[in-house]
Amino acid sequence: MSRKLELEHLRTRIYIDGYNFYYGCLRGTPHKWLDLLPLFERYILPSAMLRDADGHIRQSTLLPSPSIKFFTAKIIESVAKAVDSVSSQARYHTALRKLHDGRIELIEGYYAVNKMKVKIVDAENPGKPPRECQEIQAWKVEEKQSDVNLALQAYHDAITGQIDHAVIVTNDTDIAPALKMIRAHTQVLIGVVVPTIDHTRMPNADLVKLAHWKRAHIHASELAACQLPRVIPGRKPTTKPESWYGQPELLREILELAIPVRRSKAAAYKWLEQPNPHFGGARPIELAETVDGARRVLAYIRSWIIEHAQIPASED
Repeated sequence: MSRKLELEHLRTRIYIDGYNFYYGCLRGTPHKWLDLLPLFERYILPSAMLRDADGHIRQSTLLPSPSIKFFTAKIIESVAKAVDSVSSQARYHTALRKLHDGRIELIEGYYAVNKMKVKIVDAENPGKPPRECQEIQAWKVEEKQSDVNLALQAYHDAITGQIDHAVIVTNDTDIAPALKMIRAHTQVLIGVVVPTIDHTRMPNADLVKLAHWKRAHIHASELAACQLPRVIPGRKPTTKPESWYGQPELLREILELAIPVRRSKAAAYKWLEQPNPHFGGARPIELAETVDGARRVLAYIRSWIIEHAQIPASED
């Protein structure tokens, strides 16, 4: 009788390029309040087929501390695209640290903003070479150190024997030299996850050829299923920014109507988060993620207010 070979699980760590991830998967979506840990633990890693140098199929287990290294940089207010970008990012980073203390490590680079001279394309003659084009002065905004930090951390963890399996979440070719060195000097297996939800970003060929497996995209349904709780408790609770919902303007209208009825913002949110029989058991907060759903919620609240305004106080 043959006995099945029992192999130890691969010690796995995730390395996420935050800038690449945001612009590939999250910008313009209602999924920014993302819980990174279940996304990889429940969805990404189980979808990977891994074989070691001997051809044996191996399972992955995230290391307990840290499971994920998240490389990011604090937004600079002078170049932020929204008035609450700085506070919303800070709130998100705080939520990750509080909910997953020790399991998610945030490693920060920085943004550099500098004036520089650039050549502009000649609108009347797009084929004109740069040396013959007009020169203007422009602002250049760059995220610094994140890709370098990711490369160094992944190589360090591999070369010091901390990991058996590195999952690199980026499509940036600058990481390729680090992956090449990991392949050359260690037995660590490498996975590459391309941060995109619509297949518009093709996997970088330099990264793919150095990986043992790849994930070409992340499903929007996976992002939706892995959202942080709206409120992260603590001495000072951390709440999801209202601008990060799918329809923030309509949500504000809903709250403006619901808060006087429920008598507080917290109570209004409690009502929004409970299954509602009027909507077939759906939660109003989930309906409010789409335009049609938010309008349904608004219509219901308005009709309720009108109906109850007509009931005499003695009968209410």
